[in-house]
Amino acid sequence: MDAIDRRIIAALQENGRQKLGDLAEVVGLSPTPCARRVAALEEAGVITGYGARVDQAKLGLPVSVFISVELESQNREALTQFERAVSRMHEVMECHLMSGNRDILLRVVVADLTAFDRFMEETLMRVDGIARMRSSFTLRTMVTRNVLPGV
Repeated sequence: MDAIDRRIIAALQENGRQKLGDLAEVVGLSPTPCARRVAALEEAGVITGYGARVDQAKLGLPVSVFISVELESQNREALTQFERAVSRMHEVMECHLMSGNRDILLRVVVADLTAFDRFMEETLMRVDGIARMRSSFTLRTMVTRNVLPGV
């Protein structure tokens, strides 16, 4: 990956909807070589997709909760089982395997506390292998970035 590829990635992180001609101009290429580079970045898995950033509160989902999960066992089978279970939970926006005193960190989005309680009781608490959970509610998001550093 060279400097032009990095400029393409940075430009697409800022605006994934820009026309190919505009992108080519921003990065200093003609449209055909720019299109080939974008296709190569997609094929290599560097660019993994395109999507719209939305305001979750305006969609009726204003509550974000971070849930620390400790598993009874940290073996491969337990992790795979947990990962399979949470991948089916639409409220789970992110699931991270962590170092330190927690095994898993989830970011969950819900409409309100009633929806969170229902999610916990009817969904997450039914997953086998969980030893402990601790929840923290987001009061407000102070910084959000969509452009990776150094790109």
